[in-house]
Amino acid sequence: MPLYRLEDVREIRKLREVYGEDVVLLDEQDESQVYRILAEFEAGGRAYAVLQSDRQKKEDEVAVFRIAESGPQSYELETIEDDDEYETVAELYDEMTFDPED
Repeated sequence: MPLYRLEDVREIRKLREVYGEDVVLLDEQDESQVYRILAEFEAGGRAYAVLQSDRQKKEDEVAVFRIAESGPQSYELETIEDDDEYETVAELYDEMTFDPED
């Protein structure tokens, strides 16, 4: 995945329009986990979501997923397997939330 700049990002609301501010995902043990939607955006023709569970919030971590359409107004979250793509998307999110006064 080529590097994208913040100017290449377009904020979207696909998940929020369908599911609200939170989504429920299954973890590795098939237990439900609630995640807050922190950001949704498109870059390079792909849609991404940045989510955070309560546990991740305590550790100041986030989860980054690719958003895939599975039907009209129906979406699935895909794990990003490519390390370069994941890093690029995570860095874009950092830039989006960076406060220069900190």
